[in-house]
Amino acid sequence: MATLTVWKFDTPSGAGNATKTLKDLASQNLIVIHDAAVVEWEEGKKKPQTKQMSNLAAAGALGGAFWGMLFGLIFLVPLLGAAIGAATGALSASLADVGIDDKFIASVRDRVTPGTSALFVMSTDAVMDKVRDAFADENPELIFTNLDNDQEKALKEVFGE
Repeated sequence: MATLTVWKFDTPSGAGNATKTLKDLASQNLIVIHDAAVVEWEEGKKKPQTKQMSNLAAAGALGGAFWGMLFGLIFLVPLLGAAIGAATGALSASLADVGIDDKFIASVRDRVTPGTSALFVMSTDAVMDKVRDAFADENPELIFTNLDNDQEKALKEVFGE
């Protein structure tokens, strides 16, 4: 079963800095990373900067389309020129079918705000106490959702590259 975790940091650079910790954890076999992305939101900016962490992603990663859709819903950034209204409802329904529901989206939207950052990680086999301890110095807030095997498979079928 895969887990989509969001580690929210209190600084715009916190998530970017945490990618080194995530790489170290993966090299110690304390987490298997399927895909990852960073959101950095500078104070005073209207929207955050986002980037997929391709150097962390395993073969079969979900890819930019997934992250673009998810970040579009969370941060209300129009995707490919689509109008937010109808497109948001359709996208939200699509993600809800694969275990990423409105509650999760709203939770992330409420917490990741200007002046903060977030590290989004799709993973399996995490030794959570070790992972949590590795991030302890940064004092991040953990937001997560578990995806059952069918939901994970559906995500990979739609978004896998």
